[in-house]
Amino acid sequence: MANNKNLFESLYKEYYAMVYQLCLGFMKGRADLAQDLVQETFINTWKGLPAFKGDSSYKTWLYRITVNTCLKYIRDHSSKDQHAEHDEASTDKQVTEDEPSTFNHLYQAIGQLKELDRLIIMLVLDELKYAEISEIVGISEANVRVKVHRIKKNLKQIMQHG
Repeated sequence: MANNKNLFESLYKEYYAMVYQLCLGFMKGRADLAQDLVQETFINTWKGLPAFKGDSSYKTWLYRITVNTCLKYIRDHSSKDQHAEHDEASTDKQVTEDEPSTFNHLYQAIGQLKELDRLIIMLVLDELKYAEISEIVGISEANVRVKVHRIKKNLKQIMQHG
């Protein structure tokens, strides 16, 4: 048990920022929701630690847990969040003191993408290699390359016109 505790603390310290950035992207720049999902992700990590088999790196494993946690939240709250998105007050509150508005604009644009595209671009922004992204999302590396090209093009349009 102490071994798992040390490992968990190490994973938390090493990957907290990565998990937070990914959650922030899924939550369209809403820091409060991202923070909640980071906590949920690390709870899920702690629970899953005894079952970790080492088939992938801890980083890849943690990405999968983060993605699954975020997607579950989105599925569970999709009808509620759609109403909140139309509420002007909720979108005005998205810029936090320590996040420049440029990043917030990017996260809002990313938030307009489909779930898989959102995930892929967040992984690209986190500087993962295409092979790692392929393993995390379960599509071929060639397909990842094509999708990234299309996503960047789509994001550019969203940011210019939205």
